[in-house]
Amino acid sequence: MKRLVSFFICTLLLALSLSSCIVVPEPVTTLYVYNWGEYISDGSENSYDSNAAFEEWYYEKYGERVVVNYSTYSSNESLYAKITSGSVSYDVICPSDYMVERLKDEGYLAELDHSNFENLGNLRPEFFGNNAKFDYYDEGGRYSIPYFYGMIGVIYNTSMVDEDEDDLGSWSLMWDEDHRGNILQFNNSRDAFGTAQYYLGVDVNSDDIGEWRAALELLKDQKDIVQGYVMDEIYNKMENGSAAIAAYYAGDFLAMYENNEDLEFFYPKEGTNLYVDAMCIPKSSKNKLIAERYIDFMLSEEPATENALYTYYASPNRLVYESEYYREEMNLIKEDAFDLMYDEESIETATYYVNLTDEKLALINSLWEELKSDIDVGLAIYIICIAIVVVLTSLFTFLFIRKRYRDKY
Repeated sequence: MKRLVSFFICTLLLALSLSSCIVVPEPVTTLYVYNWGEYISDGSENSYDSNAAFEEWYYEKYGERVVVNYSTYSSNESLYAKITSGSVSYDVICPSDYMVERLKDEGYLAELDHSNFENLGNLRPEFFGNNAKFDYYDEGGRYSIPYFYGMIGVIYNTSMVDEDEDDLGSWSLMWDEDHRGNILQFNNSRDAFGTAQYYLGVDVNSDDIGEWRAALELLKDQKDIVQGYVMDEIYNKMENGSAAIAAYYAGDFLAMYENNEDLEFFYPKEGTNLYVDAMCIPKSSKNKLIAERYIDFMLSEEPATENALYTYYASPNRLVYESEYYREEMNLIKEDAFDLMYDEESIETATYYVNLTDEKLALINSLWEELKSDIDVGLAIYIICIAIVVVLTSLFTFLFIRKRYRDKY
C-alpha cells in the first residue's frame, strides 16, 4: 500500500512538473484580405513583404498575433459574385470605384471609423478630404480608402506594329484588320464596352440603350479579329510576343515592359477611363478594427512606397508622389514611367465609370452574354467543321488503303 501511495505521489509530481513546461500558444487572429493579383509587394524577388511587415508591426504595437490570409481575384465582377454569394467572409477587399459604389449602395460595405486611422493625412487632397475631386464613388471616404489609381490605354508590340501606322494613338488600332488574330480584348464587360464606347465617342455611363447596342455591334465586328478575351493571361501573351495589341491598365504595361522592351503604350486620343481602386471592409468582416488598422498601415510611408514600386500603379499617397526616391526608381523601369503614370493632361480628359442602375446592369450583362455566346457558337461551329474534315479525311484514307489492298491481292 505504501508503495502504491508513493507511486501515485511521484506520478502526480511528475505530471505537475511536465505541465509547467508546456507552452500555451498565443491566440492568433486571421485577417482575410481579398485583392487584385500582383497588387501588393509580397516579398518575392527580395521585395518588401507588406503583409509580413503588417503582422510584425501589429504585434509590436498591440501585442496581438495577426496572420494575413491573402487571396486574389482578376475582375470586379468576380469579386462582386464572391462577396454577394455570402459563401465567404473577407475583412479587406479592394474594388474599383464603380464597384465600391455598387457594393456600398447594396449594403455590403461597413462604414469606416476614421478615428481608428492615423495616416489619412498622407492622402493627396484630390483623393480624400473636403472637396476631393476623385471621391465621386464614395464622397468623404465613408466606406473606402483610395489605394491606387490609373488609366486604361493600348499596349502594342513595336516589332509587330509599324510605328508609322495611322491608328497609333487611337482606339481604332484595336479594330485594325491588319492585325487579325493578334489583338487581345478585356474579358470583363465594363472595360470591354468602354473601349468601344470611347472609340464611338459616346458616354460610358450612357442612359441610351441604343448607344450600348451600338457598342455591342462594334465589339461583334471586332470579335473576328480578336485572338482572345483576357485578364491576367495578358502578361504571358504580350511578354512572349504571341499577341501584338491589347487594351489594358497602364501600371500593368510597365510590368510587361520589364520583360519585353519591344512593348509601348499610349492613352487613346478619343479619351479613356480613369479608375480608383480603394480598400473597403465588408459588413460580414469579423475583424473590423484590425481591418481598419491594416488599411491604415498601408497608408504609412514605407508600405505605400514599396507597394507603388512593386505594382507600378499611380499612388494617391502624397508621401509616395513627392518622394524623389520613388520617382527615380520608377524612371529606372522605363525612362518616362513616372510621367506616364501621372499624365496630368490625360487625367484631365479621362472619365470614370459610375455605378449603374439595376436595369442598366441587367442590360449590360445580357449584351455581354450575347457577345460571348456569339463567340462560343462561332468557335463551336469552327471546331465541328474541323472535326468533320478530320473524320472525312480519315474515312477517305481508310477506303483508299482498302481499295489498294484489294487491287493488290
